[in-house]
Amino acid sequence: MHPLYEKADELSREVIGAAIEVHRLMGPGLLEGIYEKCLTQELALRRLSAANQRVVRIEYKGMTFEEPLRFDLLVEECLLLELKSVQEILPVHKAQLLSYMKLLDVPVGLLINFHELKLVDGIHRMILPGANR
Repeated sequence: MHPLYEKADELSREVIGAAIEVHRLMGPGLLEGIYEKCLTQELALRRLSAANQRVVRIEYKGMTFEEPLRFDLLVEECLLLELKSVQEILPVHKAQLLSYMKLLDVPVGLLINFHELKLVDGIHRMILPGANR
């Protein structure tokens, strides 16, 4: 089991609650950047830390380089959030989240589509393969 899985699993419930609060107050269909700022504030009010950019070290066949990643939010260093405001979630959106999760070694990710009338219909939870075993 991934060492941060249980923490991320529990944290995901609180973060979903925070996202629902943002959606309740702001409504559906705004720009993604607005939801990101509002959710960052909501998380701060709940005393949860969130970052939105990180440089990762990549190693490949003896070569090492650093690559900046611009993901939406990494909460408490263990839960990755990808925020959308789109008509429908596409496979590429899930692939993007999973890609970031692999590069950052984050066990749990949430893809949240704020375009939905009921936010719960727009939440997709993803687990890094093998993280919950």
